[in-house]
Amino acid sequence: MSHTLTLEKIEPVTPDTHHLSFSRPEGFDYTPGQAVDLALDRDGWREEKRPFTPVSLPDEPKLRFVIKSYPDHDGVTEQIGQMKPGDRVIIDDPWGAIHDEGPGYFIAGGAGVTPFIAVLEDRLETHGTLKDCTLIFSNEREEDIILRDTFDKMEGLKTVYTVTGDKHPSAGVETRKIDRDFLKDHVDPAHGKAYICGPEPMIDDVHDALISLGFSEDRIVTEDLD
Repeated sequence: MSHTLTLEKIEPVTPDTHHLSFSRPEGFDYTPGQAVDLALDRDGWREEKRPFTPVSLPDEPKLRFVIKSYPDHDGVTEQIGQMKPGDRVIIDDPWGAIHDEGPGYFIAGGAGVTPFIAVLEDRLETHGTLKDCTLIFSNEREEDIILRDTFDKMEGLKTVYTVTGDKHPSAGVETRKIDRDFLKDHVDPAHGKAYICGPEPMIDDVHDALISLGFSEDRIVTEDLD
C-alpha cells in the first residue's frame, strides 16, 4: 500500500545531509530500524524509489527522515535535498531486518547510521540508558558525522568515531578504516550483538571481520538486501 506525505520542514544536518519532517498518514505503523521505499511525487520521478529509514519513533505524530544527498549518483537524493515545504513524496509499507535485538555494537558507515537512530532512541526511551551499547561510526570527514551531538548526549552510549579522509580531526576521533584490527580494539566478541549498516562492501567486510574475531552468525544483524 502506498501513502502520500507532505513535507512540513527541512533543515540541514551536515553540508550534504538534511532532516525532513513529513505529515504522518493515519494508521501507518512501523518498527524502529525499518525502512520504506520512497519516491518524489512529481512527473518523471514517481517510479524512482529509494529506501530510507524513519528516524522518528512510532509514537511520534510526524514521520522524520535524515537523508544524505549524492549529487553524483542518480539524482534522487539530490532532488530530495532541494525539496521545500509543501512538496510531496510517496512511500510504500515498511520493511527491513534491522530491529532491536539487545545491547551490543552498532557499526555504521555514512548514511547507514540512520536505522540505528530510531533503534537507539527507542531503546533509551524504554530502558532509560544505553549502557552496554557502543556506536562505531565511520565517515569520510569529521563534518560528515550525522547527529553527533545527539549521539554524544545519549545516556550510557559509548561512541567511537573514525574518519578515513580527514588526517587531522579533533581529539578523540580516529582516522582508521573499520577493519579487523580496528574492531579488535573496540569490540568484545563475548558481549552482545553486532549490528551493521552501510555500503554493501563495508557490510560484507565488517561481517567477515567479526566472524574471524569470534562472533557467531546469529549475533550479527544486517539488512537483508536480497
